[in-house]
Amino acid sequence: MATGGRVAEGRRPPPRTSGLLFGLGLGGFVDGIVLHQILQWHHMVSSVEPTDRVLGLEVNTLADGFFHLATWLCVVAASITGLAAWRQDRLAPNYAFHVGLVLAGWGIFNVVEGLIDHQLLGVHHVRDDLGAPLSWDLAFRAFGVLLVAGGWALHRRGAAALAARSAAPVS
Repeated sequence: MATGGRVAEGRRPPPRTSGLLFGLGLGGFVDGIVLHQILQWHHMVSSVEPTDRVLGLEVNTLADGFFHLATWLCVVAASITGLAAWRQDRLAPNYAFHVGLVLAGWGIFNVVEGLIDHQLLGVHHVRDDLGAPLSWDLAFRAFGVLLVAGGWALHRRGAAALAARSAAPVS
């Protein structure tokens, strides 16, 4: 741990993977819970299989379930990587370090999911209930870019503070 009033040499910083995976998973949960279930703007494959029939709703509910399973696995993986870092005695992240990565991960989710599902595959759009206006898809991705930029800036500030703290003498 501490030797000679300083943090032990070779103590590694916290991993970025935990925060990014939490962000990917939580961003997926926000999308699935808010946009799919509460607002019901779209479902996972609602552009391919409309939800105005029972069969279409069943197919979309199943696809939404697999989507939620994938986002849940991201959160589980984030927990595992965080616990592994703790067991390796890596430095604990400060709030700015971790929350910045969570926001960046959420933004990465929005950008990647928006590009793949909305544009490339066209399996759904942000507002399938309005006939899939492009402006909603673009706003979704722009929000993702803002989350990545803001989250990364916050993370960098936290990383700098963490580095300064780890170099300071221990009281």
